[in-house]
Amino acid sequence: MNLLLLSNSSSDAGYLAHAMPDIRELIASLPAGAPAVFVPFAGVTRDWDDYTALVVSALADTGLAIQGLHRAADPVAALDSAAVIIVGGGNTFNLLGQLRRQGLLDVVARRVRAGAAYLGWSAGSNLTCPSICTTNDMPITDPGGFDALGLLPFQINPHYTNAHPPGHRGETRAQRLAEFCTLNPTMPVLGLPEGAALRVRGGKVALIGPHDAPLFLGQAEPRVFRPGPLEISA
Repeated sequence: MNLLLLSNSSSDAGYLAHAMPDIRELIASLPAGAPAVFVPFAGVTRDWDDYTALVVSALADTGLAIQGLHRAADPVAALDSAAVIIVGGGNTFNLLGQLRRQGLLDVVARRVRAGAAYLGWSAGSNLTCPSICTTNDMPITDPGGFDALGLLPFQINPHYTNAHPPGHRGETRAQRLAEFCTLNPTMPVLGLPEGAALRVRGGKVALIGPHDAPLFLGQAEPRVFRPGPLEISA
């Protein structure tokens, strides 16, 4: 497999600008004009046409020919012919529900396992996990089950931070992930900070970017990974 999974899309540099070197590396073997599909279904308050236009503009210099999946006359055929599948962030429950209701979840998984490059951020990164149970999003819609693409053998928590503002009485992110780990003691969860990403080549996974990332597993203290190859097992 050939995946680039970003924690976030925007930064002070601009939309996807911080990730452009890694995006170029992801698609380096593809010819100019290679077909790509953008999956905008995580957008809820963001119009899907506007979302697609934003991504097309941000990736214009890559030479990819990007089509919004929602505009494809035959979505299955569009995915089957795509050299790159791009899945944006937003609400993970809406993303998963749309793909499941349209019968496209298994199509995406099949294409990525067959070698199509996959670029995702936030919800699009969550989607590659065994489930979406470690997303930060509100369950604003029923996705028909939490099982996701299952391309990774562990969970991701994008936008990871354990910040706790003064006076805030709610749980920290680490406390929320501890709840998941208590009920799912054999499933690892990697907290992916802003600016960090995962690069998957075949069966090898590497943490890229400037930040360390904590791994939560069961009741153990989180193990902190530095950027570089990851060896994650239950």
